[in-house]
Amino acid sequence: MAAALALGGCTASPSADPPPTGRPVPAGGLRLVAFDSCDEALRQIRAAARAAVGPWGLGPGRDLLRFGAEAGADSGTQKAAGSASTPDFSGTNVHEAGVDEPDLVKTDGRRIVTYGRGVLTVVDPATRRQTGRLALDPAADRFSGQEGSLLLHGDRALVLLRAGRVPESTVPGRRPAPGVVGQARLVLVDLAAAPRVVGEYRIDGRMVDARQVGATARIVISSGHRLEFPQQPGERTDAQRIAANRGVIDKATLDDWLPRYEVRDSVRTVGSGRVGCDRVSRPAGFSAASTLTVLSFDLGAPALGAGDPVTVFADGDTVYSNGRRLYVAADQRWRTWRAASPEARDVSTEIYQFDTAAGTPRFVAAGSVPGWLINQYALSEWDGHLRVATTTGDTWRRERSSQSGVYVLRADGPTLKRVGAVTGLGKGERIFAVRFVGGTGYVVTFRQTDPLYGVDLRDPAAPRVTGELKINGYSAYLHPAGDGRLIGVGQDATDEGQVTGTQVSLFDVADPARPTRIAQHHVARGWSEAEHDPHAFLYWPPERLVVIPVMQSGVDTDGPGGTKRPPFGGVLALRLGDKGFTVAGAVDHPGSLADGGERTPIRRSLMIDGVLWTLSDAGLKATALAGMTTLAWVPLT
Repeated sequence: MAAALALGGCTASPSADPPPTGRPVPAGGLRLVAFDSCDEALRQIRAAARAAVGPWGLGPGRDLLRFGAEAGADSGTQKAAGSASTPDFSGTNVHEAGVDEPDLVKTDGRRIVTYGRGVLTVVDPATRRQTGRLALDPAADRFSGQEGSLLLHGDRALVLLRAGRVPESTVPGRRPAPGVVGQARLVLVDLAAAPRVVGEYRIDGRMVDARQVGATARIVISSGHRLEFPQQPGERTDAQRIAANRGVIDKATLDDWLPRYEVRDSVRTVGSGRVGCDRVSRPAGFSAASTLTVLSFDLGAPALGAGDPVTVFADGDTVYSNGRRLYVAADQRWRTWRAASPEARDVSTEIYQFDTAAGTPRFVAAGSVPGWLINQYALSEWDGHLRVATTTGDTWRRERSSQSGVYVLRADGPTLKRVGAVTGLGKGERIFAVRFVGGTGYVVTFRQTDPLYGVDLRDPAAPRVTGELKINGYSAYLHPAGDGRLIGVGQDATDEGQVTGTQVSLFDVADPARPTRIAQHHVARGWSEAEHDPHAFLYWPPERLVVIPVMQSGVDTDGPGGTKRPPFGGVLALRLGDKGFTVAGAVDHPGSLADGGERTPIRRSLMIDGVLWTLSDAGLKATALAGMTTLAWVPLT
């Protein structure tokens, strides 16, 4: 089992207490410090919490999910290793080739594995029949249950579950601890025969994200403190409330801050514990409001084991990995709650780099950039440099001060130092999509029109905008299609910026100075999950096929008072030609009893041996590309 790594993040607050001391761990500008002993750890944690606590408690809690979902994006042709007869298949659409990301469905060409509504299901694409079913959350229904995703390696599936809240308060008269959002569950399932659980791991907190390279899965967990602050009379002053809250902090133990975990085999608990204080570090300045833990598991091992948790007093929102290095970014937008410093602060994003090339991760450097990220696609490493696209300023008030930029960082000792930047993109707008392809970055901003910027990053010290294309609407996801082409999925819009429905665009970016849109397909009143989750996007190069889920409300076909086209929920398949798109067809799914007989939205698409498979909560459908005829329907309910 690979060793876990420590992730740094800074939840800094001005402190009235003396700055804590300790032995330095190389981490650069956002320097990490380890603790000399458990007693020293508790002293420093209490001091940081005392300085940061306000009249209503410590920190905003981590119930808030960051704006803009995480995403992925390389669904190239794959072939399972070790079997010449294994059919070609599409994997999850991920950011970096060779670095897998958790999703609702996985395939290795021999099987399709899904998780939904508490049940793991295995389908044989050759016979087009369900071959396995395992209930992991029997109480789940369409309105409840644990949100889950999958990673797959050989005959093992790792199911990542975001569970409900842990008990909120055990002390009468105390308010619930705001930071503890629940327990993340990791369930290892053997698929060699009938699916069976071979191990389970539970840890306090929420899963931020995960990445897999080969058999190694790295899971990032964010946990809140367990402090339970008293409910106080309304007539108390803020100073009195803070004093009472500091009294709680002064009595707290390490158990109130450090995550607890439990390890199970198929039937019983085989180990449990709390992250040891010798496995914990902190930034030079921190608030003790939350911790970040990274676990590493070998999916080829007989059991999950303890995961070797390593923890940092930090936050993390965005995970990016190219296989050789892992980055965790801590977006500061939600950290507006500050007792000691209520004035507005400039938003920044803190970034931590880890070397994962040699197996055991090693912390390398840390740095920060102005602004906030939209998702992991705003991060990309190329030729030893990290490129970061962010938006700064106010994007929601009438007098918008926002603009965007691309920053180039490089590790210099323990610091991610800025070596170049280009700013001033999309003034008054915010970023909607980013894609880096080699030495070029593409940035989409939007308010009323969609500027698509091309940024030349080949000289890291002197990045520059080479071209700009202004069109109505915007792309929320960009996908490289080779030969100087980009596919964009987003929304069309009027001249005033009013969105009118899904659009799929084809851009010619071969000439960086003159990007052009050469084709567009519009779905009136449509919306696609691929706009917010690129895992829903499929591009299949052998057939030059683009497949996206589309939800479309009813449309007047003959104007007001005329006939109406019924609503549509399914996938749209477009074939990419030299000059644009042609419609290959559409697929929808029948309803399910669990949904009251209503048609269920299609969430994902796969290609296996020339057959298009589509997934909804109701089931899997196999469709022949020729004529888009149905080959099989495999219900999952």
